[in-house]
Amino acid sequence: MKIIIHGGFFSESSTNHETKVAKQNALKQIVMDSYIFLKAHTALETVVYAVSLLEDDMLFNAGIGSQIQSDGKIRMSASLMDGTTQKMSGVINIEEVKNPIQVAEVLMKVDDRVLGGSGATHFARQHGFEKFSTEIPQRRAEYEAKLESAGLGTVGCVALDSNGRLAVATSTGGKGFEIPGRISDSATVAGNYANEFCGVSLTGVGEDIVSNATAAKIVTRVTDGFTLQAAFAKTFDELLPYDGFAGAIAIDGDGNMFHQDSHPSMVFASFDGEKFEVFD
Repeated sequence: MKIIIHGGFFSESSTNHETKVAKQNALKQIVMDSYIFLKAHTALETVVYAVSLLEDDMLFNAGIGSQIQSDGKIRMSASLMDGTTQKMSGVINIEEVKNPIQVAEVLMKVDDRVLGGSGATHFARQHGFEKFSTEIPQRRAEYEAKLESAGLGTVGCVALDSNGRLAVATSTGGKGFEIPGRISDSATVAGNYANEFCGVSLTGVGEDIVSNATAAKIVTRVTDGFTLQAAFAKTFDELLPYDGFAGAIAIDGDGNMFHQDSHPSMVFASFDGEKFEVFD
């Protein structure tokens, strides 16, 4: 069993010691709690559990603490993929839901598995997700002062369970001040993808990640026989011509874990039952 999580890119983590330590501690606690959960649950259930914990922590830009768009509203996106069944589900620009990843989990059980905008929000209400504001004072202050966000944020998890099944989940609160209707990579196969050979979750600039089809490329290359490290190397090299901004976490079917970013520093943590690793 293996698990790796990320909390996006946060530039203040490298300049503000207190913030950096808080994120290290939060990621360590979440990855450890999620590993314990993984012992008795599937990879698919675990990635939803882990990403829900990340969405509930205002240190990260997903769920509570999501960015505010240019019209003053918060819209979030999340997706889930089962490496065994190859099913993917997601919500795009959903509003006033505490845990978008849990809505994606419910969508996994229906035919129309990716919903956007008001349709995604209406589906959530129909399935018992109560209206919930994910705005925090910091985001409102940033918006009102028209400041850029403190970094680029998305959260994600890849898990390999005791039966060798892989799953991945990714959730984002957006980049902040974007045009309403903008689509991030998080609910696409560029930012969230898995099969039986590999699972990958991305963070960074969504437009760069989509242009490179990053997650799908890495998974496809591992499927075609690349090592995980080689698949990352080739795919990240393809970001260079346009200085693409991305970070990725992954686990392959053999249990190898890997992470890489094009512009330091992505915040992440992993645990394999023996060895714990957290960003520094």
